[in-house]
Parts: sequence; C-alpha cells; structure tokens
Amino acid sequence: MDFEFVKIEKHDQIAVLKLNRPDRLNALHGPIMEEIEQASKSFLYDEKTRVVIFAGEGKHFSAGADLKATGGGDSRPTRLLQRRHAGLGARMIRSIVEINQVTIAAVQGAALGGGACIPTACDFRIGSNDCFMGYPEVNLGINLQWVALPLCVHLIGPARAKRMVMLGNREDADTLLNWGYLDEVVERDQLMDKVFEMAEEYARRPPIAVQMIKQSINMISSALDQAIMHMDSDQNTLSAMTEDRTEGIKAFFEKRDAQFKGN
Repeated sequence: MDFEFVKIEKHDQIAVLKLNRPDRLNALHGPIMEEIEQASKSFLYDEKTRVVIFAGEGKHFSAGADLKATGGGDSRPTRLLQRRHAGLGARMIRSIVEINQVTIAAVQGAALGGGACIPTACDFRIGSNDCFMGYPEVNLGINLQWVALPLCVHLIGPARAKRMVMLGNREDADTLLNWGYLDEVVERDQLMDKVFEMAEEYARRPPIAVQMIKQSINMISSALDQAIMHMDSDQNTLSAMTEDRTEGIKAFFEKRDAQFKGN
C-alpha cells in the first residue's frame, strides 16, 4: 500500500509508521489523517509484525492540526457532511487504539493538539529530552476532541488532565515523565535506539497472549469512554461557530494573546 504522507518501514517483527510531512512539521490535515487510519488498519492481518512504532520525520513529532489547510472544495458542504468530516480525527485515533500489536510512540520535539493525541492512543510513549507536549485547542476557543480526552485522563488522572487541557500550556519532558504521561525520557540521539529496545522486548513475547492482554486491559480501562465521548465532534462543531473561536484563530496568526468574551 502506497502513501503520500506516511511511511511504513518493516524491521523483521517491528514496523515503524512515520508521519512524513516534515516541511509542515507533520501537521495534521485530512489526507494525512486518512492515511494514518488506513495504515493502522493495514496491520490487522499482518501476523509477522508484533510491534508498531509511531514516529515523526524531521525535527518534530507533530505540530497538531494544520490551521492553514483548506477543504479543497469550491462549495460549502452540508451540515450533515460537515458532521461526518468532523469524525475523521476520532476514527484515526480509534484505528490506532485498535491495532492488535503493541504500539510505541517515539516523541521528539513538539507533539501538540492532535499530535499529542496520537501518542496517547499508543500503549507506550518514549520521549526525547527536548520534547514538549500539550493541547492548545482551548487557546483557539475549542474543546479537545477525537475521543482523546479519556486517553489523557487514563494516563495522568483527572486533576492533571484538567490542568493540561483547560490551560493549554506546553509541558516539558521532565514534567510529562513525572506525571506518567511519558514512560521514559532519553537523549534525542538515543530515542530510536531506546524505542527499538523496548519494541524488541515485547516482540520476543508470545504474540497471542500479549495481544489478548492488551485488548483486555484497554477494555477494562476504557469501558465508558465511547458512552461519554461520542459527541465530542458535535461539541467541537458548536464551539467552532463561536466568536471566541474566531478570536482564537486570529490571535494565533497575529501572535498575540486572545481576548475571549464567552460569545
């Protein structure tokens, strides 16, 4: 399967799925998200691969949503079709969560917004000592969507998740490690070596048992996630129609603090 914005490299029982849009800091737009979803699903009948590593090409893992991306069409889609398009992010994240194989994120540089959601959908996260992560959506006047909020809460608990998501700050590697968001932090030039070391350890284990254990733990820890988060894209659509959203985007491009009024 050929992709334009992601690369898949196979190393015996380990695969590396790499975001490949470094000129845009691996920012997420519709085409790359669709490719991530398709690539994640491609491992379903791959019985040789036992571990999938998610990584980013270039300096950063992913700067998050590409705010400069356009829909590419001349006419505005119906509200019905807009709602279905809004579900792409959630489908992408679910496709990563549902990978049978063990998944490990190798995070270097920035992992922001949707770029932070992808690592939380993986089983483990190893970061470089210069990495930083956060959810800046609130600074743009919108909520965190893509069914990613529960994934953050599961990792760091409700109080820290509120702090991380409601303030929209960037957290450094040491903080993320202390909170349990990252499993390990290493020097940047050692990142892929450490990730492969972990991957090889899991690849040596019996795959049927490992994959059943993974699926069971995921079901135990996320039993209520879908019941609670099934409307997060609708909430995002609503918040995107506010004046605060317009102000947040304008302030972002003008490199100033937004002045939110609750409208």
